[in-house]
Amino acid sequence: MGEAPLPDKDFRSFYRTTLSPLRRYLAMVLGSSHEAQDIAHDAYLRTYAVMQQKDIRQPKAFLFTTARRLALNFRIRRGSRMRPEENDVLDREAAATPDAATLAMDRQEREVLESAIVDLPEGCRTVLILRTMEELSHQQIAERLGISRSTVEKHLARALRLLRESIAAKLSSPNRYGP
Repeated sequence: MGEAPLPDKDFRSFYRTTLSPLRRYLAMVLGSSHEAQDIAHDAYLRTYAVMQQKDIRQPKAFLFTTARRLALNFRIRRGSRMRPEENDVLDREAAATPDAATLAMDRQEREVLESAIVDLPEGCRTVLILRTMEELSHQQIAERLGISRSTVEKHLARALRLLRESIAAKLSSPNRYGP
């Protein structure tokens, strides 16, 4: 069912009222105002595109959730983990209504997954992120990284195998959230 697109003047107003809090929040999470500005820009672009297609009941929550995901993806690509207190801030700021992924995974499971992704060998982690988070095809990944499609497929298969093993080991461990 087609919703009426959001008028540009309403988005400008939304942008003006949310820009400072979003940048402060991202700067705190990322530790860099420059990176926060880039992530905020991407979050607004994605939010605007969705708002043009459908009515969003809680646009601020949607924006902060989008920014949270982008910040998390950025930190995973960079190879750094979020500290538990950063997740608390993200949860408070972003979630007026939790999304399906947040409901499906509690914080500890997300930390296990994040840890498992960060621990992947660099090539596997890069291919996994490009495939799952940027939704690139195997061919697009091969072209971007300058490797063969077969190598992309091998990296992805290995990444998935290592993730399954790592997550299973961490979740079955008696001290599963310790070092």
